[in-house]
Amino acid sequence: MKINVPLPFDHADLPDEFGTMAAVAEIGRTVEQAGFHAGLVTDHPVPTGRWLDTGGHHAQSPFVMLALLAAHTTTLRLQTGILVLPYRNPFIVARDITTLDAFAGGRVTLSAGAGYLKGEYRALGVDFDQRNELMDEYLRAIRTATSGEEFAFEGTGYQAFGNRIVPGSPQKPGLPLYVGGNAKRAIRRVVDLADGWNPFFTAGGGVNSATTRTAAMENEADLQAGIAYMNDYAAQVGRTKLPEVILGGVNKPGEDLSNQQIVDRIATYAQLGVTACGVTVKGKTRSEWCDNAARIGEEVIAKLL
Repeated sequence: MKINVPLPFDHADLPDEFGTMAAVAEIGRTVEQAGFHAGLVTDHPVPTGRWLDTGGHHAQSPFVMLALLAAHTTTLRLQTGILVLPYRNPFIVARDITTLDAFAGGRVTLSAGAGYLKGEYRALGVDFDQRNELMDEYLRAIRTATSGEEFAFEGTGYQAFGNRIVPGSPQKPGLPLYVGGNAKRAIRRVVDLADGWNPFFTAGGGVNSATTRTAAMENEADLQAGIAYMNDYAAQVGRTKLPEVILGGVNKPGEDLSNQQIVDRIATYAQLGVTACGVTVKGKTRSEWCDNAARIGEEVIAKLL
């Protein structure tokens, strides 16, 4: 089981603690030394004030943050968690991510989703009602454009006839693409177009199915049902190598687990077929956050090796 960690750079309310180069350096070194598999950054380029005031959060530019993180780490995977793919032209995304991947030595994973904030879509001039169709299209475009080979692709309002993005991803057989979301459409998208599935638990408060516009996933039974649906659909379409299952977070929204409870929970998820999961680190100061990350390394990650 690989353990990922959401990084705290979205705490815009604590810029002295989490909004400096010193913070990136210390946090990056800490999570790498603790044995975390990947550091995750999220994506909200222009969130609405209404959403922020009712439990939403800021997010720094994901590719900028991952580039800064790459400069202070050597083995940590650099992962979007998640990138709202329809917000950007897919070839711009491909250029950004292959640049990062090449300079970071092939450590990047792109996890993407269709998003859910209508106000953010409106501010970016993207048709919210077309987000699922754009998501499918952009995944295909990015897979093609990050290969390092000359490519042709015709999409919605753009065309590439013999274009090149060099260097492409140095990873073989290619840049890992994960898809987030709990809905059956998202699961089918994983099987058809991606390497891994990023489900996440929902509950009351700020992380619920109505707000995030995805299917509810409140317990292990829901997760197991989603995995079963994915496996059945893969059999229907003839996909033999099943996608990885990368659970967004071990604890459900609002849960406060001890490190031993996290270990026990991870063992349960592994039996269901989960191959990686996120563990949230708490801390109101950088020092507290790093101490807690190191403790998770000792009390959780070390027990899983």
